[in-house]
This record gives sequence, C-alpha cells and structure tokens, in this order.
Amino acid sequence: MNLCLFDLDHTLLPLDSDHEFGEFLIRQGLADAVQYRQTNDGFYQQYCEGTLVLDDYIRFTTSIWRQMTPAEQLHLQQAFMDEVIYPAMQPQAVELVEAHRAKGDLLAIVTATNEFVTRPIADAFDVADLLAVRLVRDAQGRVTGAIDGVPSFREGKITRVEQWLADKGHQLSDFDRVSFYSDSPNDLPLLERANDPVATNPSPALETVALERGWRVLRLFA
Repeated sequence: MNLCLFDLDHTLLPLDSDHEFGEFLIRQGLADAVQYRQTNDGFYQQYCEGTLVLDDYIRFTTSIWRQMTPAEQLHLQQAFMDEVIYPAMQPQAVELVEAHRAKGDLLAIVTATNEFVTRPIADAFDVADLLAVRLVRDAQGRVTGAIDGVPSFREGKITRVEQWLADKGHQLSDFDRVSFYSDSPNDLPLLERANDPVATNPSPALETVALERGWRVLRLFA
C-alpha cells in the first residue's frame, strides 16, 4: 500500500474554502460586508505571506456561526456546499483522487482549514480521513473558538499525519511511496517528508522550489 495525501484549498479546489466561507457569510447577511471582509481579507493575506497566527484566525472565522443551533449550523454547511463548493469542484480533481483510490492507496486530506468547513467537502470527494484543524467544544458540544490539539498547519501537518498513521498502526516509513499534493509553501515541511511531492497549481514561490528540486508540477486548473 502507498500513501497519498492531498492539501485542499487551491489544490483539489480552485479556491480557498476558508476565505470563501467568509464571503458566503457576508452574502447570507450574517457578517458585515465592510469590516468582516476587511478582516477576512487581512487574514488571508497573512496566510499567503506565511505570517498567519492561526489561533487568532480560528477565533475570528468561527465567531459568526458557533452560537447557532446544530440545525442552523447544518443548514449553513449545506448551503455553502450547494452555492460555492459543488459548482467549484472540477472533474480532473475528482479523477485524481479516484486514480489513487483505484491503486489501493491510503488516502487523506490534510488541510489548515477547520473541520466545520471541510468535513462536508471531504465527504464530497469521498475521502473519509480528514486531517483538518480540530475545534474545541465545551461540555454542551458547542465550539468555543479555540483549536483542539496540534493544528494541521505548516509543521503541524507532519505531526497530525504521524498521529493519524500511528492510530492505524503505521508510520511514514511503512510506505514505498508517499505522495503529497499541495499548492502552498506553507506545506514545505510535509512536502519535504514525501518521496513523491507534487506542486499542484503551485503558487510562484512553491513553483520556484519545485523546479529547483526537480519535483513534479501538476496544473489541474486552467
């Protein structure tokens, strides 16, 4: 068995689901179109520049919906999928996942976007194992705005993958091939641990590294 890991935003999707979820909240009338957008855009710019403080962003990005009832949250997730995600899913991305599944690879999506936004997306790709940013819940099961455990962000992606594999009785060295598809230099730590790193729809910074190191470059989206 080989291992295949996928980043999500700008890798399997031609958008950033975290940022788009903020825009979706604005369109739903749940967030201020000026202040919320300005803050959301600022956090996204920090992510692109590699300066994001994830704890601050998680408190912000969960602030609108975490006081909703479970039924309201479920409705919000489904509306986001219907309006934004399903129309954005490209057949070539689905085919990439299915090609690795057909080979018998162990699959996981490893993303720095939180589990509330990404669990339905992973389900849409039929990937059961999702390593996303986990959210702390209180005694009543309500999201608090804090991160649970190690976030799947930068070096934390390695930690989360190793923990996930250990729970399955595996470690990275058990696999002849470890593929990791990503667009972002934030994922260099995990890309460097893979023996089949694939710069997928790469940012200019990641493409430069990939070309210097002889990594595969894959352009799924025009």
